Amino acid sequence: MTDYQSDLLRVLSERGYVHQMTDAAALDALAARQVVPGYIGFDPTAPSLHVGSLVQIMLLRRLQQAGHKPIVLMGGGTGKIGDPSFKEESRRLLTNELIGDNVASIRRIFERFLTFGDGPTDAIMLDNAEWLDQLEYIPFLREVGQHFSVNRMLSFESVKLRLDREQSLSFLEFNYMILQAYDFLELSRRAGCRLQMGGSDQWGNIVNGIELARRMDGAEVFGVTTPLLTTADGAKMGKTVAGAVWLHEDQLPHFDYWQFWRNTDDRDVGRFLRLFTDLPLDEIARLEALPGAEINQAKIVLATEATAMCRGRAAAEEAADTARRTFEEGGSGEALPQLAVASPSITLVEALVGLGFAASNGEARRKIGEGAVRVGGEPVRDPQGVIAMGDEPVRLSLGKKRHGLLNRAP
Repeated sequence: MTDYQSDLLRVLSERGYVHQMTDAAALDALAARQVVPGYIGFDPTAPSLHVGSLVQIMLLRRLQQAGHKPIVLMGGGTGKIGDPSFKEESRRLLTNELIGDNVASIRRIFERFLTFGDGPTDAIMLDNAEWLDQLEYIPFLREVGQHFSVNRMLSFESVKLRLDREQSLSFLEFNYMILQAYDFLELSRRAGCRLQMGGSDQWGNIVNGIELARRMDGAEVFGVTTPLLTTADGAKMGKTVAGAVWLHEDQLPHFDYWQFWRNTDDRDVGRFLRLFTDLPLDEIARLEALPGAEINQAKIVLATEATAMCRGRAAAEEAADTARRTFEEGGSGEALPQLAVASPSITLVEALVGLGFAASNGEARRKIGEGAVRVGGEPVRDPQGVIAMGDEPVRLSLGKKRHGLLNRAP
């Protein structure tokens, strides 16, 4: 591991955030000498980001912790196009009103991870619609477009993959990388931004921005990308059978968020503790070295710390307590997903769909037939089964890791 003089690159390197870097020595010297404003862009395609964006959010947190200035750039402008990087098809185009609503909703997430304000290392949030919406096409082509080679743009891996698969890449999407490069130039001018960070799929876009800033302004700016994050079994981080793991509690209950981290593969525990918690490295080393079944204690720490950062300490402790009472003591907890039942009874199929454990009646019947469903801890196999509702909650389980409560509605 390289011996860096700046806290920033030392922390990023030690915790496993670095995949590629432009001119590491110069960036290291700059970060050791002064406050470095750095940005990451996020397209507001939904009211919440999901766990797949969490590495980038944590990267901004590490930047601030090391004494530098995070810039959260919301893609109110580029979001009207959609980033084509490594996508198989065009994204749905969003209305201005929906983009605005999503930006406001997403800001709440960042306020949990970063300190916003007017100080030299306080985070700021900007929206690229502020400058992209004002661009005039012909002047933009003359001033900015001349610095881009179509031959080179076609050589980027993200573009080549779409073309090699003979999947359509619209002219609208092809412009995205030029607009992202222009964002870096604009942030350099407006906010003194010296660093762009992003996932490994953003390398070509970041390099474009660095070259544009150099050619148009003679500015020296830098780029850092993070590794593509997959779980030990090769799955993409944040994607589960049940769908995306959303950061907002509006879209995913606290307990389900906690349980996602608790279900981490043994092989990923140490890596995830370094990336997604603020625990000291020596404590992480101790936890990931726990033998045999004791590694489950490390998973509980990971789940609780990651949930506390995103949802608050009280929500994390409640979820951990619910898990302990549900799984260790056979009890029930308020943080579990719940469904109010107005009738004296409910079918198993309705209950599974109502709790979100199955996307359709057919899927629910298959799960029951496979023996994956339990009521009150007892396995059930009849797809026509009915649950009688009394005064006490009924615990419904799918597999070993998904549990919910059925309550008689008042």
